[in-house]
Amino acid sequence: MSVLSKPYFHDEAAAFEHLEAVLWPDGPVCPHCGGMDRISKIKANPAKRVRMGLHKCGQCGKQFTVKVGTVFEHGRIPLHKFLQAVHLMASSKKGISAHQLHRVLEVQYKTAWFLAHRIREAMRSGDLSPMGGPGMAVEADETFIGRLEGLPAKHPAGHGGGYSAVKNTVLTLVERGGRARSFHVEGHTVAQIVPIVRDNISREARLMTDEARHYVRVGKEFAEHGAVEHRVKEYVRGDIHTNTVEGYYSIFKRGMRGVYQHCKEKHLHRYLAEFDFRYSNRSALGIEDQERAGLALEGMKGKRLTYKGPSGQAAI
Repeated sequence: MSVLSKPYFHDEAAAFEHLEAVLWPDGPVCPHCGGMDRISKIKANPAKRVRMGLHKCGQCGKQFTVKVGTVFEHGRIPLHKFLQAVHLMASSKKGISAHQLHRVLEVQYKTAWFLAHRIREAMRSGDLSPMGGPGMAVEADETFIGRLEGLPAKHPAGHGGGYSAVKNTVLTLVERGGRARSFHVEGHTVAQIVPIVRDNISREARLMTDEARHYVRVGKEFAEHGAVEHRVKEYVRGDIHTNTVEGYYSIFKRGMRGVYQHCKEKHLHRYLAEFDFRYSNRSALGIEDQERAGLALEGMKGKRLTYKGPSGQAAI
């Protein structure tokens, strides 16, 4: 049976049951007071405007659904379409565009665009633990994507360093056989790169980079610093290479250029979170599409993303 034929992708009651099982494994929890006792389920009744999945807390007396306190709170589209979107984004290796979601889910384009950003927020990891460990290799590298906002489409060649001066800089750290963590940084100087490397990689790890000079001094702080010289066409020396992070960038760039095509600088960090999530929860680590979608749903809790802020300005 196809995954997308499962009842919770097409039936609203089944969708609520599925999300409740994921977010409330030990039973309903009131998002207002945190209580778990004396919570009753209110039967849906469209005639009396009693919506699907409604519960009432006997401790604080407030009503709620499983969507309250998550990125899907106040969502106006049916929950089963939310779940379809999560599965499609979690299972598409290079991502799925808002236009494609708009067509598949049969919702307005703006709705699909905002929905995709909500899901990226759910995929964002709050894990700040050091990457790597004793004997483990962590690769670090930078790439350039898109165009810096506020600069003309055709920028004078050689201005401020040429190519990189007009591009957004992305720094990515990848554990071999493990997770990825990416950052949108202002540039690729020592002051901008080194603090991130120092704060996110275990001192017992083996740091692997290319010949970039900003890694030379910080590399001495780790168990080993191996570097290959791409400028002389050296790509592998023993087990010293940056092929893993280059593989990550291959997927990331194909997705950003071929699927998303246009990304504003202020949204880049969410796209990075999306690609990091899929890479860190990939099939090679034993995590398949359905499990990956479940992890994305678990990441919904305690996060909110609004289209417009209190002043009327866009919050995303």
